[in-house]
Order: sequence, then structure tokens, then C-alpha cells
Amino acid sequence: MSNSPLIPQPNSDDAQEADLTPLTEATIQRAKEGVAYARDRHTNEIIRQALQEAEAIAEGASEHKVSGEIRRKVIRTLIHSLFRVKVEFSERIPTQPVLIAANHLNHIDPFLLLSELPAHPYSYIFGDARTLYNQWWKRQFLHLAKGVIPIERIWKEELAVIQAAKTGHKDLVELADAIEKYVPTGNSIEFMRRLDRIVQGIFARGESIILFPEGRLGNVEAQLFVPLKRGVAIYALRSGVPILPVALIGTQDLYFYKQLTVRFGEPIISPQSSRPKAQQIKAIVDQLEAALTDLLPKDYQEPKEPKLLHHFLNHMFW
Repeated sequence: MSNSPLIPQPNSDDAQEADLTPLTEATIQRAKEGVAYARDRHTNEIIRQALQEAEAIAEGASEHKVSGEIRRKVIRTLIHSLFRVKVEFSERIPTQPVLIAANHLNHIDPFLLLSELPAHPYSYIFGDARTLYNQWWKRQFLHLAKGVIPIERIWKEELAVIQAAKTGHKDLVELADAIEKYVPTGNSIEFMRRLDRIVQGIFARGESIILFPEGRLGNVEAQLFVPLKRGVAIYALRSGVPILPVALIGTQDLYFYKQLTVRFGEPIISPQSSRPKAQQIKAIVDQLEAALTDLLPKDYQEPKEPKLLHHFLNHMFW
């Protein structure tokens, strides 16, 4: 396995991501928060323990977690109290384990998916480690609910700061140096192999996984950030588990009682291959990209409604 599905690789794509992220005061502040989270010993210990637990579960250990029904009911109650949710083509959801691959616009996206997916098979989420554990209520909820695989990645805001420091913003050099020193990119061979073992073990248990193959939050509603990460295809090919494309619509800019749409695509079925070839991987990635693009609206228009609780809801899951 040569790439992770969710982690930006240290190549020209980094500059592309930075170019797409405006360098604003909010961007800089977010990058500073990221460094603080990366340096927090308590958070790092929680992440380490969560990864160890995920690896143990994948190897057959028992897990003390709330049932899928209870988790779904709690999350569904929260999401449906804040938003109107429309689900399309739910009949396409397989009853067997599946790799759920969705576009990604907001940190609320995994919670929205869990509120609408069946409780069985139980779904584990690939989620950004620092975002998952940066607030006490998230740590408490995840401690009880479980079902999360924390991954290490560098944020688009941090990439924007690094890029700016390299192109003349001397006032950002110190922050950029701190990012490069303290923020884990998660692209080591050891870490990616560890993730692969966890994924294959979870599928072997008859459970599902949710991931976001863009590898970052998108900036524009209904536009897919490409190229997609190859890991989604590698996981599917190595396990023989179908990929379920899902389009999330309306989550980029949140406000109270906004309609959010979850649109399920046709499962992508691929033959199992313990050593998938580059052509096979590319074919699956291309097929997934086409499926997600077809599911997303071509002429999305943001509703002209009062944006109640706009700031609160857009930052609630940060």
C-alpha cells in the first residue's frame, strides 16, 4: 500500500490545496489552533489509545461500545433537531459490509451519515485525529460511542500557511516552522500499513467503514476535490468489499433548519485482489470519481433563507 485514502501526500498537490485555501485571519488562526492541538499531550495520548484499540479490535478483541441502534438514535435526534434531512435512494445501501465513500464539506458530515445509515452493519469512521478530540464533549461522546479510527493529516489551513511563508510572508515563517515540526502528516509507510491492517480486520468482522476520499474539506458546494486518494480503491480491492458512493449536499454552509441531502449511489463492486495493480486502482478511483460527480447537483443554488445560528453551527464540530 503506497498511499493513504485521507492524508495529503507531500507533493505538488500540497501547493494546489494551499492555493485553494484563502489566506485570511481565520485561516491563520485555524492553523495556530492546529499546532496547539498537535502539541497537546493529553490529546495525543487519547489518539494513541484510540489507534491501539482499533488495531486490537481488528485483530479480534472485543469492544465495549454502545450499540449501533443507540448511537444512530442519539446522533439522529441531534441532527434532525437542527436540520431538515432528505435521503435519496436509500434502497441502494447494501446489507453487507461496505466501504462508504462520500464527498466532504463540513465536519458535520460523518455525523450526518451515521444519522441516516442503518445501524447494521456497524460503521467505523475514518476521522481527522485532531478534529475528533479537540473538545471535551467530543472526547466524552467518542469515549462512550467508539467506532472511530483517528488518522493523522495536515490541514488545508496549515498548508496555506506553509505555502505563504515560502512565498514572502515572513510574518508566518515561525508558524510554518511549528507546523512542520509538530503536525504529523500521517504519510509514513508504518502508519499506512497500520491503517490497512485495521481496515481489513474491520471488514473481516462483517462491519463497514466510512471515509472521505477527497482527503480534505472541500471549499465549494457540489464540487468534488480531485484527484481522489487512491487508498479507497486499495482498501476495496484488497478486501473485495463494495464501495458505496454518497453525495452530501448542503453541508458546506450550515444554519438552523437548513435542508441537507444524503444521496446514495449504486455500489461499485470490484474483484478481490491481495496485490492490486496500478491499473486496477486507477480504474476504481476513476469510477468512484464519476459516480460522485454524477450524484452531485450540477446547478446548486444556496437557499435564500434566514441563516439562524449560522456561526455556531458552522463551528460546532470544528
